[in-house]
Amino acid sequence: MVAPAADDLERAAEAALRPRRLEEFVGQLVVRDQLSLVLQAALARGATPDHVLLSGPPGLGKTTLAMIIAAELGASLRVTSGPAIQHAGDLAAVLSSLEEGEVLFIDEIHRLARPAEELLYVAMEDFRVDVVVGKGAGASAIPLALPPFTVVGATTRAGLLPAPLRDRFGFTGHLDFYSPDELQRVLVRSAGLLGVRLDADAAHEIAGRSRGTPRIANRLLRRVRDWAQVRGDGSLDLRAARAALEVYEVDELGMDRLDRAVLGALCARFNGGPVGLSTLAVTVGEEAETVETVVEPFLVREGLIGRTPRGRVATAAAWAHLGLTPPDPLAPRGPGGLTGGRNGSGRTGRTLFDTGA
Repeated sequence: MVAPAADDLERAAEAALRPRRLEEFVGQLVVRDQLSLVLQAALARGATPDHVLLSGPPGLGKTTLAMIIAAELGASLRVTSGPAIQHAGDLAAVLSSLEEGEVLFIDEIHRLARPAEELLYVAMEDFRVDVVVGKGAGASAIPLALPPFTVVGATTRAGLLPAPLRDRFGFTGHLDFYSPDELQRVLVRSAGLLGVRLDADAAHEIAGRSRGTPRIANRLLRRVRDWAQVRGDGSLDLRAARAALEVYEVDELGMDRLDRAVLGALCARFNGGPVGLSTLAVTVGEEAETVETVVEPFLVREGLIGRTPRGRVATAAAWAHLGLTPPDPLAPRGPGGLTGGRNGSGRTGRTLFDTGA
């Protein structure tokens, strides 16, 4: 419910709620102002703007900004993704079909295959691709000129981008998490597009549980609308918001069932840690990658857990949120740091412990 990623069905639902112009885009004031300057200057010169790189966590509006860039330029948008381009020939086919001034949006650009990356270097800088004709000793490269175009790259992991590719972007914008006030504005706008009336108190309640992410806020808004339609009187008020979010197990901090399971296991079963990632994942019945990429970022950002060389540890805020009493730091601790030599489930024996890497 509060995962920042979106599947194909949700992307279709989001399409109706996306802003079309830069002035309609809520939040990200710094990036929006900088990007507006880049686009206005390019339009005044009658030239294509520099290539744009947008980075930040999922769900903050990178795809929406790419669509807005194309709309502001009055150009068509070509959409692809890094995982979909595994060969240089795939990228060459896309580039050779571009028209002048067109915007090429590459989502998850850090996942481009290396041969495609090297082809993109030349295309972005010199607006050409080298088409290889023939095989073996008789092969030759024929340069193919490309019309000027703009690449908009989006990435959730900017550190994985190779330096040569990163340096070819003339503008780089990093999207930050939204404040509750900004999310309230997003919710009010989305409610208007959905044709429902959203009370200010309900908007405040939903915004506070949305983890600073517009995608999650819009998702929760649709679930509150469902509850109001089926079990309520159709109005999206504070009562409907709280009741719907209780049904979907989203608490006051925006934590869902899996978040609380991880935090509860760390505190109640492992005495606050430290405990390794794989042990924690097995305890809650999830894959280690799911815990690391979906659950941990939010818990760390909220100051509920910490990552140490020995493993994950619960903070004082985690104990307070769960309504539990932290262990006495002066109490005797058994192997692995568990009080009284027990593993948190009441059984003595070997410590459930693995590396925190």
